[in-house]
Amino acid sequence: MPVLDLIDLPTALPPHTPVVGLDLGEKTIGVAVSDVTRTIASPLALIHKRKFTLEAEELFALMASRGATGIVIGLPVNMDGTEGARCQSNRAFARNLLRLKDMPIAFWDERLSTMAINRMLIDEADMTRAKRAEVVDRAAAGYILQGALDRLRT
Repeated sequence: MPVLDLIDLPTALPPHTPVVGLDLGEKTIGVAVSDVTRTIASPLALIHKRKFTLEAEELFALMASRGATGIVIGLPVNMDGTEGARCQSNRAFARNLLRLKDMPIAFWDERLSTMAINRMLIDEADMTRAKRAEVVDRAAAGYILQGALDRLRT
């Protein structure tokens, strides 16, 4: 299955199954999951990057434990709309996942997601830098997935 346009994702998924959202960082992968109605995204886990096959196994285990059948990956598009090296890396990650398991995968423009989450954690949660580092990637994955879910409902 090729990577899908976000708008085509729902038709490729079995009904009443969650979707996971991923925020691919340099050292970690933030993972969020939706509810079965694909209305609400919740931060789920943090996968520490080491070797791709180990990361994929951990992701697939998380997906299986929640019954998730598809993935939305944040795409860090530049502010001018162009794609840089990080976008290409995220696209390669998706292609590599598809080599291991055939499943629906789509991308969602994640511009400013990490910045928005950091601001929220500073302003609203009054978190220290060290505590923010522990939760920002999971929260960013939730922010990315929620944006995609909201777009699919409109």
